[in-house]
Amino acid sequence: MSNLAPLPPLDLLCRQADALALKTPALAPMLRRAVRDRTSFADALAHRLVDALKATVPVELDVLELFGGILADQPAIVEAAWSDLHKLASTNPACPNALAGFLSFRGFQAVQLHRINHALWFDGQEELAALLQNWGAITYAIDIHPQARIGRDVFLDHGVGTVIGATAVIEDGANIWHGVTLGSTLTQAGDRHPKVRRGVTIGAGATLLGNIEVGEGAVIAAGSVVLHPVDPFTVVAGVPARPVGTAKRQLDAIAAKSPEAGDGGTSCGGRPA
Repeated sequence: MSNLAPLPPLDLLCRQADALALKTPALAPMLRRAVRDRTSFADALAHRLVDALKATVPVELDVLELFGGILADQPAIVEAAWSDLHKLASTNPACPNALAGFLSFRGFQAVQLHRINHALWFDGQEELAALLQNWGAITYAIDIHPQARIGRDVFLDHGVGTVIGATAVIEDGANIWHGVTLGSTLTQAGDRHPKVRRGVTIGAGATLLGNIEVGEGAVIAAGSVVLHPVDPFTVVAGVPARPVGTAKRQLDAIAAKSPEAGDGGTSCGGRPA
């Protein structure tokens, strides 16, 4: 496993930022603003999302105060964000380390924005949540309805073109590639979107429609159209999707990298988490 977990989140990001600034000095001012000048991982996360959304969110809306307040009031969001980032950096071969994932991976950032929008939605601020959802979709090309429920350790790889409907549920440890739709059949009202259970993997371009359950550890092959429930630890493929095999408990492409993958650089001693 990676050695991400023992270090507080901001300490780790600072260490990696210091190392990157030494290798690429031109990035030092940005790294200082994004990580070094921040007081906590929650503070860094709020600033990162605000910076990403600055081209779409009206300047009159103080999203930094809004996001910062939500993250301060709901530490579970911050814990889930770190859990997502830990998984991204420790298992994804395309992610050099936690800092790269934090600063630039759209799937990670889109899920964290969703967590904030979800909190707003269930706090009675549906209109603001919907606005932020759609401003975020312009930024990330990922559209997640604020009402959808998403667990932690979620890996949204690439993410471009992914759509997640209002009554969808994605449990802990799910792995979802780009172009995935968790949609409705248009023949159901109310609870009408898929329920993706723990550890499910959904390949690129797959479409799952209706209030169906995809059982724990199942694998949906790329490009499949899933209209019926999927049993746990079953591989389905095709249009329409049909069972084609049994899923591994651990997919090779989502296996832990070496311990060195998540660390590097000098200490950022004294920084709070």
